[in-house]
Amino acid sequence: MINLAPEIFRKRMLLEGFFTIEVNEKTLVDFFRFITEQLGLKTYGDPIVHATSGTGKDSNQGYDAFVPLIDSGIYVAVWANQKFLSMVMYTCKEFDEVNARNKTSEFFKMPKVETKLF
Repeated sequence: MINLAPEIFRKRMLLEGFFTIEVNEKTLVDFFRFITEQLGLKTYGDPIVHATSGTGKDSNQGYDAFVPLIDSGIYVAVWANQKFLSMVMYTCKEFDEVNARNKTSEFFKMPKVETKLF
């Protein structure tokens, strides 16, 4: 991928894995508070959490959640029936990706996660 704007710092991390805790709207709001504190990221708005509420396929039921950061944002998709999570952390500020991975897997009790920076 060609870096079209090398003068603009961007760091993106995709994290995916299966979780073992019960996840609902409150869990996601709590996670955003937890991970932003752990990584020293600042928000400028409240998290937004949407539940699929029975629309679409059973296999795709879950949540879409986002929290705006002063330096960009964090998006989390949850497939509740499969207990699968996919997260994209996008920032214009440096963050510790190992800490982000470890704290996310700790919070959601994920026995194995995969991450990729891009």
